[in-house]
Amino acid sequence: MRDVRRRTLLSAIGGTAVVGGALNPGIAEAAPAAPAGAPAAPDRGTPHEGKVRELLDRMTVEEKLGQLQQLAWSWDTGPGGGETKDVEDAARSGRLGSVLSIFGAKSSNALQRIAVEESRLGIPLLFGLDVIHGFWTTFPIPLAQAASFDPDVTRTDAEVSAKEARSNGVHWTFSPMMDVTHEPRWGRIAEGCGEDPYLTAEFAAAKVEGYQGPGKHGYAAKDRLAACAKHFVAYGGAEGGRDYNTVDVSESRLRNLYLPPFKAALDAGAATVMASFNTIGGVPAHGNSHTLTGILKKEWGFDGVVVSDWTGVQELIAHGFAEDGAAAAKLSLNAGVDMEMVSTNLREHGKKLLRDGKISERRLDDAVARILRLKFALGLFDDPYADEDGAIDGPTAAARKAARETAARSMVLLKNEGGALPLKTSVKSIAVVGPFGDSDDLLGTWVVPAAAKKYPSVKVLGAVKRAAPGAKVTYARGVDPEGKDTAGIPAAVAAAKAADVTVVVVGEPPSMSGEAAARSDISLPGAQERLVEAIAKTGKPFVVVLVNGRPLTMGGWLKSAPAVLEAWHPGVEAGNAIADVLFGKVDPGGKLPVSFPRTVGQIPVHYNHESTGRPYDADNKYSSKYLDLPPDPQFPFGHGLSYTTFEIGAPKLSRDTVSAGALRKGDTLEVSVTVSNTGRRKGDEVVQLYVHDLAASITQPVRKLRGFRRVTLGAGRSTVVRFRVGAEDLGFWTNDTHGEFLVEEGKFDLYVGNSSTAKGKRTLTVT
Repeated sequence: MRDVRRRTLLSAIGGTAVVGGALNPGIAEAAPAAPAGAPAAPDRGTPHEGKVRELLDRMTVEEKLGQLQQLAWSWDTGPGGGETKDVEDAARSGRLGSVLSIFGAKSSNALQRIAVEESRLGIPLLFGLDVIHGFWTTFPIPLAQAASFDPDVTRTDAEVSAKEARSNGVHWTFSPMMDVTHEPRWGRIAEGCGEDPYLTAEFAAAKVEGYQGPGKHGYAAKDRLAACAKHFVAYGGAEGGRDYNTVDVSESRLRNLYLPPFKAALDAGAATVMASFNTIGGVPAHGNSHTLTGILKKEWGFDGVVVSDWTGVQELIAHGFAEDGAAAAKLSLNAGVDMEMVSTNLREHGKKLLRDGKISERRLDDAVARILRLKFALGLFDDPYADEDGAIDGPTAAARKAARETAARSMVLLKNEGGALPLKTSVKSIAVVGPFGDSDDLLGTWVVPAAAKKYPSVKVLGAVKRAAPGAKVTYARGVDPEGKDTAGIPAAVAAAKAADVTVVVVGEPPSMSGEAAARSDISLPGAQERLVEAIAKTGKPFVVVLVNGRPLTMGGWLKSAPAVLEAWHPGVEAGNAIADVLFGKVDPGGKLPVSFPRTVGQIPVHYNHESTGRPYDADNKYSSKYLDLPPDPQFPFGHGLSYTTFEIGAPKLSRDTVSAGALRKGDTLEVSVTVSNTGRRKGDEVVQLYVHDLAASITQPVRKLRGFRRVTLGAGRSTVVRFRVGAEDLGFWTNDTHGEFLVEEGKFDLYVGNSSTAKGKRTLTVT
């Protein structure tokens, strides 16, 4: 029997205070005495608090409920167009707080004037839009950005996106999405940062800072947006990878896996949070007082706005959690939702619920005050209109340059046998084959429709021609993206035979990833595998470029491919960025933010799994394994090659022991390692630190990422990379719903290397 070690309780970790009193996540049948999320008294230190209270005193119940309402705009339809009459009427009557999917300085100003100049109180509207990885300038999808292992990549995306969107009348973006997931079948993996909470947290914070600017209310600037941390919470755990599906999760997994990125986003100043579609332990997120109020508003002290997802309040009925719209309104508001997106239950039933004591005036005022504070912080009461002459109408040269650089920085070299890559610009002939070789649809999921129409992605074919101007470049499509017709394969084979080298561009169309795009089979769609196999049989040199929004299973063709470059959906500069890496203008330095499974039957397969009592043993049938598969993924988390070679030395610790008490008081130790470029060219390496608690009162992951640094080194150069390790890195959250974080005595293995399979190790003892 394992010795039970003394447990050290941290009363606060990373700014997260432990609170007393378990919160019932179930149905609140009557308005509580201390309503969900309501402060005990107005925070007079909050900017604009006096103005907020003055407005609240003047508002009718109908106007207050109106502030809680967000309605959707019709794309490309201006005021007076008929389809938007309901929105305009609600704005005119002061019964509307926000509109989503409207943009364009002229259109947004026209609607804003109705609210400001024709409603009784003149409260400006808040305009939101899904600016996920670009506005006019489409950057690589978020999953690709995470592959850069460089938070400045996502910060750059957010800064450019905010400037473009704000100039077009947008105030608020429904981003970043920080749903950690172990489920590659889930289409929305494309919108997140993969399977690791630490990596996701770093990128979440950087994107919030990029959108909102410096300081708590930096988004008042005319080139910034209010960010929205979504989806709260555990959406990435959807069963079967099916969107909107059930999540059954323990409190410890909720707090250790799903919540850390949200805490990081809020610490970075995220102005808003969006509730998720899923249930959490049987309670829908939109009605879950434990998560929305107990953790978010009370434990973390979040003073911003919680917005529902699209019709999320209404969907409490379909969940079987609410009997009707009135019950859905009551449950969501009392649980902590402040604004209802698209469905209108709060606006329709709120007055009667208030009269019947099902919701309280205090809770209603709290929700309204949060929304008004956001509008004040955005500067909308001072200047509600966009500068129509200053609206940015397309990607600038600087924005395109940033998109190209970030896309190339996000690519991952999965395989490179015999130095197949980089290609030489002096090559005499090149064949480009595959359904995406001459495609301008490589922007990825969640692109602003007008941007996709006006600014499609740069084609790979054209970029290859520009990169190798002296080469004869031919193209053959071979197969359609999803079709089974193989009639075009002979032409592709002929092109490959006639060329010195072939670039095969295959993958998923953007429509196959993102929301409502779950796949049960995540191999190359249609007949694309047959195309790769046919090219391989020619015996001529070739390389494969993957363009996709999720991890793919690769089947038998992987063995025959000398080189495979994971390019993801790279955005508006797709072709140029791919060519930059193919021809060695950019050395690939990205790493996988998610494991690539061998087959779908292996899912879930992720590096940060927990051990079992019978861990994998190749020589023991009665261990945790499949009879027909190795235990590891095809490519592990953190994997990625370079055109040069690196050596990472043995890690060193500044000390081998540290007391739990000292850690609790903020003490840290240093892990250092020397990394050297042992190759002949300049390149990038990502040094990664992993921690394993050898024995704990709750079983811990076999490894968890706790640090990474992307470094650039010239040939023959070395540097020392240093990491600080403290309580947050060595402790864990328990199943206590009050929020209990422990650092326990015992031994910890610290691994440093260039992937989650790192071999370099030192052992730390916590006393």
